[in-house]
Amino acid sequence: MSALIVDIILWWSVAMLAVIAWQHGRPVLTASVREGTMDFINIVPRIALGVIGSGYIAAVIPAEIITSWLGPNSGWLGVLTAVIAGAATPGGPVVGFSIGAVALKNGGGAPQVLAYVVAWALFAFQRLLLWEIPFMPARFVWFRAAVSVPFPFLAAAAAMAIGRP
Repeated sequence: MSALIVDIILWWSVAMLAVIAWQHGRPVLTASVREGTMDFINIVPRIALGVIGSGYIAAVIPAEIITSWLGPNSGWLGVLTAVIAGAATPGGPVVGFSIGAVALKNGGGAPQVLAYVVAWALFAFQRLLLWEIPFMPARFVWFRAAVSVPFPFLAAAAAMAIGRP
């Protein structure tokens, strides 16, 4: 039900943006539709590859490995493992979220998978090197990463306190 509500909100937002573009004139509306269509064409294959790839990951990695390393009984060692794996995972959201989804489907604990996703989002190592340091001073980037270290652990602790979603 909540997915339906999110879908309705997203489609309503797109419709409102289309109305605003239309009010700015036909050239703006046409350019918006063209650019959005090109983004869609470029992104959909990547999403499909990520989702299909996560299916392969799920088939290749035995559930026992995920359960032992990231399962609900792995505790804080599982959280630490998840944080290291999240920081080491290259790629964008299709990769990071797909791996998290596979881990959940194959017996990963919610706190451990949450720690993985938060660590991946905050300080994926390749993103620090390839994107952040070239655009910002290295000292700032490493400071930002260092102050982000507690957040995956705090998220896991909150998930442990609240229980399985």
